[in-house]
Amino acid sequence: MKPLLLLGSTGSIGTQTLDLIRAQPGRFRIAALGAARSWEALLAQVLEFRPEQVGLTDPAAAEALRPHLPDGVRLVSGPDAMEALAREASYELAVHGIVGAAGLRPSAAVLESGRDLALANKESLVVAGAELMELARTHGVRILPVDSEHCAIFQCLNGEDPGRIRRIILTASGGPFRDLPLDEFASVSPERALQHPTWDMGPRITVGSATLMNKALEVVEAHHLFGVEADQIEVVVHRQSIVHSMVEFVDGSVMAQMGPPDMRGPIHYALHYPERAPAELQGFDVDLFSSLTFERPDPQRFPALALGFECVAQGQDAGCALNAADEVAVARFLDGSIPFQEIHRINRRVLEKRPGRAGSIDELLVSDRASRELAQEAVDDHTRAAAR
Repeated sequence: MKPLLLLGSTGSIGTQTLDLIRAQPGRFRIAALGAARSWEALLAQVLEFRPEQVGLTDPAAAEALRPHLPDGVRLVSGPDAMEALAREASYELAVHGIVGAAGLRPSAAVLESGRDLALANKESLVVAGAELMELARTHGVRILPVDSEHCAIFQCLNGEDPGRIRRIILTASGGPFRDLPLDEFASVSPERALQHPTWDMGPRITVGSATLMNKALEVVEAHHLFGVEADQIEVVVHRQSIVHSMVEFVDGSVMAQMGPPDMRGPIHYALHYPERAPAELQGFDVDLFSSLTFERPDPQRFPALALGFECVAQGQDAGCALNAADEVAVARFLDGSIPFQEIHRINRRVLEKRPGRAGSIDELLVSDRASRELAQEAVDDHTRAAAR
């Protein structure tokens, strides 16, 4: 059985991965599981899948878990727990579902350990894409994209010459506000922003779908994964979320990867790559596929989208700064500190004032911290202005 490391095992990607593994007994073995603080959910997974190692980044949660672990299960805890699992566990493939820049060091650790990385943590590539791609080349391992859009592109390019790409077309659902009158954006609540019309995702990604910042970050991700420049990437709104993305080649041919909006499809593909293994996942349905529409994104409705293209053009720590700003801004929107439209303004402000560093992952993480401070300053400025 193929041994797996599952990072972020109690989150959306992690639980869907385990659903697939349950459906394929005898194909995979869970070598290690890692999560942030949901120790009770992690314990249930441990009792079912019997890994050799587990990790929690929250020390208090780890201490709560410790007395309940079966004999022989090793526990690591603390801020570096996911990185420790990536370096120490015995596995062939890591499925990485941690959200945010916190996933960067574990991504690097997997690649440095000479293992393949099934990556749903887009922030790793946004923050340090050039560095991670070089690590994969140096250690002779693969980054298998689990984002539905990038998995689609990866499949379209299978067996193709990347030099024959004319452009990549990333599809976006448009989120819950694709038809909302512009004068109502000022009153958008977190509850409304979390009501995605087609996908079931975590809070940060769901809000990013509403602003289209998620797609801006995917532009940066595509640049690194597939070696394309900003003028070779286009984003279109595709409301049905059936066409997950497309590649247009130099001869005008367009290849698309299609399927119902179900993250288990990309996860299943990455788990079995390069084999295309059987699954009980839904395929073509005439009613579901009967009407596929595409439209250009409205720049007034989605001003955040342009920031992704600016990051590709600017290079250095631009992606790092934008991601850090968005993590802070989305968290402050969800806790009621700022209105919805302020997310984009804070992100742009931080991108314009970014530290301007480049180089190693350590240096980029310094930029990440500085960018978070800039974002919090912007939040504080908004709070003071609103109180006047």
